[in-house]
Amino acid sequence: MVRCERMTILTVEAIVEHGQIRLPANVRLPDKAKVYVLVPGVPSEPAARIASPRLAHPEQAADFAMEVSGIDAGL
Repeated sequence: MVRCERMTILTVEAIVEHGQIRLPANVRLPDKAKVYVLVPGVPSEPAARIASPRLAHPEQAADFAMEVSGIDAGL
């Protein structure tokens, strides 16, 4: 057990059976106890990936060219 400023931390190894976490018989937690579950060694689902936008027709890139003028040098 590690004692922090305001929180006591108990580390316990448990087993997951049919989606339920089964604690060892000698571990008793009060009802509605706040717990944090760390799951080592289990691959997570890949994060969503947002690709950069691409032109459907790259040859049309010139249609998107801009000319910048009238810039205030004081900015």
